[in-house]
Amino acid sequence: MKKRFIAEFEKQSFTQIIFPHANTDWAPYLDEAQKNFVNIVNEIVKYQKCLVVSYDIQSVKKHFQDNDNLYFAEYISDDTWARDCSALSISESNKTKLLDFTFNAWGNKFEASKDDLMSRSISNHYSSELETINFSLEGGAVESNGNGILLTTSACMLNENRNPELEDAQITQRLKDYFGSSEILYLDHGYLSGDDTDSHVDTLARFVDEKTIMYVKCEDTNDEHYQELKLMEEELQELASTHNFKLISLPMTDAVYYEDERLPATYANFLFVNGAVLVPTYGVRQDEVALDIFRATFEDRDVIGIDCSTLIRQHGSLHCVTMNFASDIALN
Repeated sequence: MKKRFIAEFEKQSFTQIIFPHANTDWAPYLDEAQKNFVNIVNEIVKYQKCLVVSYDIQSVKKHFQDNDNLYFAEYISDDTWARDCSALSISESNKTKLLDFTFNAWGNKFEASKDDLMSRSISNHYSSELETINFSLEGGAVESNGNGILLTTSACMLNENRNPELEDAQITQRLKDYFGSSEILYLDHGYLSGDDTDSHVDTLARFVDEKTIMYVKCEDTNDEHYQELKLMEEELQELASTHNFKLISLPMTDAVYYEDERLPATYANFLFVNGAVLVPTYGVRQDEVALDIFRATFEDRDVIGIDCSTLIRQHGSLHCVTMNFASDIALN
């Protein structure tokens, strides 16, 4: 295959994360947020390198002990959603390059001009070529099976707040061209209350290998998500039938609130690193059930639970604040 979108479950070089600062939305509970990010980074560096994008390197370094796997890049961001404003790893003609798409804060919901420029501004830290693409797309909106299939949601990818000048068929063709995909699979159902992203697929359904999808299943008929997640499950079952996929369901959490707002807590927002899977937890009874499912699924990887109850106050979780980079991209 000449071009392909490298899957997250493949070998990686490093993870990228953006550290919270006082001018981000984390300001009301900055100390709690920074501790949450420190916990995430400290788990990542046990397995691989981590590049911490820092508003001020010396200030951020004080949060960490010296570690050979820890790297820093100085850049002042708007916010910290690395999954959505970082570059994506593509293999083309046996060479890896990075695609830097336009980030418009999930349909111009927030200010994002600094986040949009981040990858270009710190590209000297990457060994691979960075290609800037005039197309609005967030990393959390697309899942790759590593072999030509891309999974996304129509509510996000085909939303007129992303690429309004393009018809649906044109967007689909662009995705095939950018990622070398033979097939774009759209989920038309599924959402999480409190989600700002118009239903990013990384909150709902994820490839864990070329033929297996993990997804969120709601069993509570009184939960507001029950009907939409049931319809999403039926869509996935149809895809499983036509594509020979295996499906693994993850439990929907009990409702989690902050200041009377229901938050988009989801176990689908897990993170692959070399040799491990990092799983968000929320202090609810389903945490241990979810961790057991991950342990049974990934017998050859460590399964690490990370409390993300602070992260979801800003409507995102573990996967949302991180980005994986392919194995042959060196850090400069």
